Amino acid sequence: MAFISSGYDPENPMKDRITDIGPRKFDEFYPPVIKDNKGKWLYHEIIEPGVLVHVSETGDEVYTVRVGGCRLMSVSHIREICEIADKHCDGYVRWTTRNNIEFMVDSKEKVEPLKQDLLSRKQVGGGYKFPVGGTGAGITNIIHTQGWIHCHTPATDASGPVKAVMDDLFEDFGKMRMPAQVRISLACCLNMCGAVHCSDIAILGYHRKPPMLDHEYLDKMCEIPLAISACPTAAIKPAKVEVGGATLKSVAVNNSRCMFCGNCYTMCPSMPLSDKEGDGIVLMAGGKVSNRISNPKFSKVVVAFLPNETPRWPSTVKTIRQMVEAYAADANKYERLGDWAERIGWERFFDKCELEFSHHLIDDFRDPAYYTWRQTTNFKF
Repeated sequence: MAFISSGYDPENPMKDRITDIGPRKFDEFYPPVIKDNKGKWLYHEIIEPGVLVHVSETGDEVYTVRVGGCRLMSVSHIREICEIADKHCDGYVRWTTRNNIEFMVDSKEKVEPLKQDLLSRKQVGGGYKFPVGGTGAGITNIIHTQGWIHCHTPATDASGPVKAVMDDLFEDFGKMRMPAQVRISLACCLNMCGAVHCSDIAILGYHRKPPMLDHEYLDKMCEIPLAISACPTAAIKPAKVEVGGATLKSVAVNNSRCMFCGNCYTMCPSMPLSDKEGDGIVLMAGGKVSNRISNPKFSKVVVAFLPNETPRWPSTVKTIRQMVEAYAADANKYERLGDWAERIGWERFFDKCELEFSHHLIDDFRDPAYYTWRQTTNFKF
């Protein structure tokens, strides 16, 4: 009754609602041409790298210019994006799931002025602030996690390797010379808040040593039951240890069971995992989400370990370049990297990409679901 007496109408809950809790309804941010033609789009085409046109059954068209963006953006950078949107797009702008920025206009005549304005904006060092590309059969923007900037469990940085790799592959962001799209992702630890489990090429930060135990402070800084329960493999158990002649409550780690995920460190700062020699990068390949031509695929480990070579990660960059060039030269049109590898065989994939094969790469994991569950939305009747 209190809600009703205050003016709340259960039949019309949004009436006269004034609040700053939660996001506004998404369709408020549609450009008029998108709002007017929702559900009416007939087809779309890529006119040139980074430029798309969507055509509606009403005859309306919307032209999209896609530019590369970074995951961590400064306020001044976002303000400049808004300035461009105000100047060319009536204030409308959108971000893609791969951190690209898309500016949309409702006529072809507006495309070239927008594109030239974007390409004219340079960094102090001369690089493009808003490079146009990332569409079709080329290298898409690298989606990545947080790395050393503000994550506590990474085995590698995110922004550093991504910048180095994308600098090397930058020309293919603005071209479409690949057989199909190439999606590259980075996750800086096994917890994988990136998309490395299903990317054409994936960069994964990897710890190789179990957590270090600071017994002296562990009981004072941590809730021991939380640290124990955080372990996904039950590798941690309570223990009593002698430190300086005193018996302290602490934990013990079964090293052979540890999967180096860092969950324990999340719960207990006295169990750090980062290690200069032990931490590095694993490269994976062959994953995809798309149902097109073949079923979705998980990425497979193709390089067991590369060291963190700050600040430019040359070994990682070189190895990814080898994979990209081998794929570009040998795959059939529309064939994703994993489809190519399966067609020629993974043995030849390693040979063509000049990758060394080791026993660390053998996939011996088999779950009952492997045999019993339908694992794809690509149904065949």
